[in-house]
Amino acid sequence: MQQQISVITLGVADLARSKRFYADGFGWAPVFENKEIAFYQMNGLVLGTWLTSQLEGDMQRSGLARPGAFALAHNVASEAEVQPLIDRLAAAGGKVLRPGDAPPHGGFRGYVADPDDHAWEIAHNPAWPISPEGYVRFQA
Repeated sequence: MQQQISVITLGVADLARSKRFYADGFGWAPVFENKEIAFYQMNGLVLGTWLTSQLEGDMQRSGLARPGAFALAHNVASEAEVQPLIDRLAAAGGKVLRPGDAPPHGGFRGYVADPDDHAWEIAHNPAWPISPEGYVRFQA
């Protein structure tokens, strides 16, 4: 079976607040939106932000909890881009979890939570090149 992720959907409490974070912080524009959901076309997958109550109904599951034991990541082309993006995301309604710094394994990273407490790692990893299309390739 092909290794792929097609869509990642995040439950959100307030769609307008979530769209502000993703639009003003990352600079992303939805490719589709209605009063319950917004979809963002990424490089090879789609990110959805959906009202949690609607996501729970669709899944036939209640009590979806935040924060989860995961982090999404957004890689940037240089170390100098990490902290300014974290700051911009914080100004757009996010919360800085960890300012940019250099981890022992190399590179540079920091963490910010979106308004619904989903964690995003903002990272520069010089060993993982980013193609002009925005694809990150794992290289050991």
